[in-house]
Amino acid sequence: MSENLKKLSDAGVSVWLDDLSRERITGGGLVDLIKASSVVGVTTNPTIFAAALADGESYAEQVKTLVDKSVDEAITALTTEDVRNACDLFSDTFAATGGKDGRVSIEVSPALARDTEGTIAQAKELAALVGKPEVLIKIPATKEGLPAITEVIGSGISVNVTLIFSLDRYQEVIDAYEAGLEKALANGEDLSKIQSVASFFVSRVDSEVDKRLDAIGGDATKLKGKTAVANARLAYEVYEKSLQTDRWRTLADAGANPQRPLWASTGVKNPDYSDTMYVAELIAPNTVNTMPEKTLLAFADHGEVAGDTITANYDDARAVLAAIAEAGVDLADVTQVLEDEGVQKFDDSWQELTETVKTALGAA
Repeated sequence: MSENLKKLSDAGVSVWLDDLSRERITGGGLVDLIKASSVVGVTTNPTIFAAALADGESYAEQVKTLVDKSVDEAITALTTEDVRNACDLFSDTFAATGGKDGRVSIEVSPALARDTEGTIAQAKELAALVGKPEVLIKIPATKEGLPAITEVIGSGISVNVTLIFSLDRYQEVIDAYEAGLEKALANGEDLSKIQSVASFFVSRVDSEVDKRLDAIGGDATKLKGKTAVANARLAYEVYEKSLQTDRWRTLADAGANPQRPLWASTGVKNPDYSDTMYVAELIAPNTVNTMPEKTLLAFADHGEVAGDTITANYDDARAVLAAIAEAGVDLADVTQVLEDEGVQKFDDSWQELTETVKTALGAA
């Protein structure tokens, strides 16, 4: 058992792996991480599935059974099979945590990121196809995704809201979740069975802001590597405040679960930065950190847990964002650029996934 990851878990951070492949499921790698690395969940996205299918021969047998299917149907069959089997590996964790953890995410097609009705339909379809209580359906926090979140939560389906970059959009996500819970309650759903996480992206914020600080030059470059953590810390403040409202108290009294903040994109992209900074500097109760394996192993090796590293630092975080703005970086523009790029990157990966499966079907 990794002591560092256990300490992180004991500090209130749920450790999720940001990766999934059939080889990891069938070869025992995921089970090993559950047993030895405090891993209590898995997230996936089109990029992860594209890499897994491009690399793995473990999909060959199933591909042979899908030759009469369309490419989209084959993708759905392949990915839901992985998610379904991963859910089974987490069933004990799911039971032990009352459904809070033991979660496996699967994302709606990125092509639907600007399509509310299409997102709703596919989210419901994926939940039914996986057919496991452990599944979380990932819906992007685009403007068009917000009403889809409300509708899907209202149907009693648990949701991982992804691609959140700004504090304003995060508040809208919280509002969409609470509206969904109100709809679910009106529909007679058991609110205690509904879980949600809000995936707030971290490292990409520093990558974009640092690029702009370099362009400004001078003293502005001293602010590099500070924006992402400050932005995420203030997101946790938004989360804390959301639990103090009358609206939330009414929902909580009806059995609702808080929508936990999830730190995503926590692999460090700048080699000059500590490879565990987006874990060590974002520790607080009732959070999730979904890590690529490289980051997970780095934290297991030399990560430090110094208790809550968020709630005592709100003023410092505000000062950082104020300094960034004063230096000439428009954070609202940064977060919109990152959302647009995020949707495009996932769409590019989806196209790569489509080509990979098309080739595999043709060779089967």
